This record gives sequence, C-alpha cells and structure tokens, in this order.
Amino acid sequence: MTVEELKAKAEAILAEVEAVIVGKHEPLTLILAAILSGGHVLIEDYPGLAKTLAARCLAQALGLSFRRIQFTPDLLPADIVGTHIFRREEGKFVFQPGPIFTQILLADEINRATPKTQSALLEAMQEGQVTVEGTTYSLPQPFVVLATQNPIEYEGTFPLPEAQVDRFLVRVRFGYPSAEEEVEILQRRIARKAEEPRIRTVSSPEEVLAMRALLEEVFVDPDLLRYMAEIVVRTRRHEALSLGASPRGTLALLRLSRAWAAIHGRDYVIPDDVKAVAIPALSHRLILSPELWTREVRTEDIVGEILARTPVPKIPV
Repeated sequence: MTVEELKAKAEAILAEVEAVIVGKHEPLTLILAAILSGGHVLIEDYPGLAKTLAARCLAQALGLSFRRIQFTPDLLPADIVGTHIFRREEGKFVFQPGPIFTQILLADEINRATPKTQSALLEAMQEGQVTVEGTTYSLPQPFVVLATQNPIEYEGTFPLPEAQVDRFLVRVRFGYPSAEEEVEILQRRIARKAEEPRIRTVSSPEEVLAMRALLEEVFVDPDLLRYMAEIVVRTRRHEALSLGASPRGTLALLRLSRAWAAIHGRDYVIPDDVKAVAIPALSHRLILSPELWTREVRTEDIVGEILARTPVPKIPV
C-alpha cells in the first residue's frame, strides 16, 4: 500500500461515516488516526452527541468486528474478559470468551464501573491480550478500545485512574452542532426513512493492518523530534501543572502526527501535523495544580499556550 492509497482509503472511510455524523470531520479524523496508529480513544462529551453512533459507524466502514459493553457499577471483570464454564457433555471447564474478543470495543460510560472492572481493560489495551486463571489469550487484531464518558454527571461514577487515562492515545470531544448542522441531521434522518443508518464497508482488517505498517515508513525530521520533545518537556515545567506528560505522551505525538500526515497524503511529517494532534494527544495526560482546581482553567488551553510559545523548526519539504 502507498501513501496515496492510504489517503484515498481514509477519505472513503470518513465519507461513509460523515454521511451520518454531520459536521465532525476533525474529531472523526482524529479517531481514525488513532485507530491507524494502533491506539485507543477516550471520547468525552455530553449525552446525545453521537459518541456511540460514531464508534459503530467507524467499525462498519472499516470492516472490523464491533462489540459494545455498557459499563455499570455491578459489571465484573469476568463480564468483560470471559470466564471458564463447565460443559457437562465434555466433562471439563472450557473458556467462554467475553465481549472484549472483538476488533473495536465500545466501552460505553466507562467511568460508571468500579476501578477493579476498569482495570480489566489495562492488559488488553497495552498488550493486545487477556489473562484468565493463568492462561493468556490473544485478542483479534487490530484491537481498539473506544471508551466514552460523560463529563458532567459524577453521581455513581468512578474516575478513571491516571494510569489508565494515560493509556488512551487521544481524547476527543465532539461538541454541539450548529443550527445549520442540526437541520442537516434532521433532513438526513427524513431522507433515509429509517432510524438506523446504513454504512458501506470500504475497508478490511487486512487493509487496516497494512495502513498501520505503512505509518512506520512516514519520515520524521530530527528537528521535529526535538520539537515534540520540547513541547512535552514544557508541560513538566509549567507552573499551572502539578504533573506533565510522560514519554508515553511524546510517543503519542509521534504516532498521531505520522498518521495525520499519511491521512493527508504525505509520507513525511510537518510541524502543522504535530500542532493538529498535540492538544488531543497531551491534554488528558496533564494534572492541574491543586490551587487551580476550582478555577476555569483547562489543560487544553495550557497545551495551546505551550504550542504558541515553543519555537517551530523550519523543515525543508
């Protein structure tokens, strides 16, 4: 596969999804970039903004298997990864895989489950496998977790541990549509004459894996690597932050900027690629200083400030 073929395939995937999801080209492109980078996505937004619909449509367009888990306080780790059941006809215990054995897993309202249940995803997200009673089982590839959470309702929720939040390659927010976009949503609903949209499959698991492999060939200038590192180092020195991004954040910048470049038809990264992905790649990895918790200070604004202050290298193209 070539970069031109990857760009064409990405455009076809996004066109299918955007036939249903109106006015969200940038966040959908970020999610696709994360999937092609082999990363996981945290979709944080208000109810009713098509988080679940976007995940299902992307899975259908990509040709990947899809399962949804509705996280609730009584959900157990075994409900996710699976358990051993006794089969009388065989006279032995047999492993019954859980819903995590899929290619795109939608962890809906992930912060409603207990930390013990949330932690059932950690090995899967990091290693692409699960271990049950000492036996390790590989997950289908590609494997991606798309997790959603509601940022305004905290009753009966369990905040995600920082170690788990850090394992999400990117955090995405959709936001409310404009009045014109909302009218377009209604018009498309009337035109299709059905509640559920129809999405064509325009890719396959093999093509997704081929696109992932191609990203390893996207060139990154050494000056751009230093630029990425400088951005992350400045998060650790910022007076408004008690904790900056780790080297995992720097690697996230590298992976996402390569995917962003390839989706836009380039086999090399430019500074604008880094700027495009820096806020969604880093903001969820930062912790504000305690004295700012009650103020209207957002980590996204801090990353934006760092981007504005960090000298941009001049890269020959």
